Amino acid sequence: MKRIPCMEAVVAVLESEGVDTVFGIPGAAILPLYAALQHSSIRHVTVRHEEGGTHAADGWSRVTGNVGVCIGTSGPAGTNMITGLYTALADSIPMICVTGQAVSSKLHQEAFQAVDIVEIARPVTKWAVQLKEPAQAPWVFREAFRIARSGRPGPVLIDLPVDVQRGTCLYDRELDAPLPVEEPAPLPNAIRRAVDLLAEARRPIILAGGGVIIADATDQLRALAEHLQVPVQVTLMGKGAFPEDHPLFAGMAGIQTQTRWGNAAFLESDLVLAVGARFGDRHTGDLDVYRRGRTFVHVDIEPTQIGRVFEPDLGIVGHARPVLAELLGEARRRGGPRQPGKWVRKVADLRRTMARRDDFDDVPIKPPRVFREINEYFGRDTTFVTAIGLYQIWSGQFQTTYLPRRYLVCGQAGPLGWEVPAAMGVKCAHPERQVVAVVGDYSFQFLMEEVAVAAQYRIPFVIVMINNEYLGLIRQAEIPYGMNYAVDLHYGEGGIDHVKAMEAFGCPARRVELPGDIRDALAWATAESARERLPVLVEVMVEREANAAMGPSLEAIKEFEPLPELITADWSD
Repeated sequence: MKRIPCMEAVVAVLESEGVDTVFGIPGAAILPLYAALQHSSIRHVTVRHEEGGTHAADGWSRVTGNVGVCIGTSGPAGTNMITGLYTALADSIPMICVTGQAVSSKLHQEAFQAVDIVEIARPVTKWAVQLKEPAQAPWVFREAFRIARSGRPGPVLIDLPVDVQRGTCLYDRELDAPLPVEEPAPLPNAIRRAVDLLAEARRPIILAGGGVIIADATDQLRALAEHLQVPVQVTLMGKGAFPEDHPLFAGMAGIQTQTRWGNAAFLESDLVLAVGARFGDRHTGDLDVYRRGRTFVHVDIEPTQIGRVFEPDLGIVGHARPVLAELLGEARRRGGPRQPGKWVRKVADLRRTMARRDDFDDVPIKPPRVFREINEYFGRDTTFVTAIGLYQIWSGQFQTTYLPRRYLVCGQAGPLGWEVPAAMGVKCAHPERQVVAVVGDYSFQFLMEEVAVAAQYRIPFVIVMINNEYLGLIRQAEIPYGMNYAVDLHYGEGGIDHVKAMEAFGCPARRVELPGDIRDALAWATAESARERLPVLVEVMVEREANAAMGPSLEAIKEFEPLPELITADWSD
């Protein structure tokens, strides 16, 4: 076996694990790794901030299903990655962050940019480790990929002292391969009991969480729902797990990102089969209301997730794909496909009669109108990226999604600034896709320097900004306190001129103030982005103090905009 620089072995591992792009910033303490990287097949994208690099790797991971990689030097590079690690852990995204480190012998001497990043990162990773010996390098990275992918996926941090990076190891890439990842199968008795409960229920629903998408189990989900004729709801992280124009789609329940008819359907259900969902607090709201009168079957690959929020009537540990396949197999053994029944027709009627309006012609523009235009202009295969704030809530309430890995959102951690670097990662993974980042004005400003990266590397995508010149979600949260304090971003003629900011990066931009101009601006941005191979901004100025529908429980959502006239029907049992 040949002795080679241990960082060359690491790069060989990255290549064999399917990594074709990494995001990072070189620095003195990570240069041995960069020396090996420069001669590889892997593309390196130099970001402007390490947090931006983590979010780009996160976006790359979400659309590929593979492990994203971000690289930085020692000290603040690692601490800048913590938000990205937390985001990946919270949303179950496999990612590896690699940091350089000072010379091993200097770590106890408070050397320049030497920080114990392993201990700092431990709470927000599945595994945080410092390489001690050059001979371990390829094997530590192999294990990092296995851990990132296995069970509930998540991030890993590997810290590399520069003296260890300079070492050598025995390695032959022909004798090495990725480590196997177990996909736990469910217990047959648990599957049979779940099908019993589904058969006994009069108004069952399937709740598809992000785990269905992570497991690439959307085909199995659809086949089960169609065979049993059971309506399907999605969580925010599960958007795209089930096509929203399917007759069995039952909307989204929640206290923020929700549909009116989705909440109504959930409240009338008597059984919930939750697959790959965490029962997050923004989904459930008041647990007494959420649980009342319903039987719950909870399927999750991570055993400790079951019972964490509340105790289900039946817990099933298993990978979503084999669990859904086994449920379908058991259902088929008991009989042929069902026909749509009264419950399916009722859900369809709720959808027809309990929609929210998005056809406003008001000036200033009402935010739902923006999403109406987005839905009508962009195709089914478009990948949308959005982050946190009122615009995320409006997006969840109004945007339609049809395919998995086409709606990406930092659901649990909610870091501002996530969208632009994440969209960059998506486009690097799938250059052929139409990518649209839906951003808020404040979130855009958090990591707007990453626009320069997309401009430099000619990474084209469309940015649609919902600009209310406010910390809108916090302004709305302040209403019960009788406050409107420290949340107003307006100054001068209109605050930051985002059109000029984009032009400073060398990118086109346009501001829209009339609802009738939105469609033309989206068409212009799409064409301009493709022609110039650049990110292009459409800044939509919306009603400054518009509020999003939300409340403390599924049955107590406050609506702020006029609703269509409610049409009732008699669906009593």
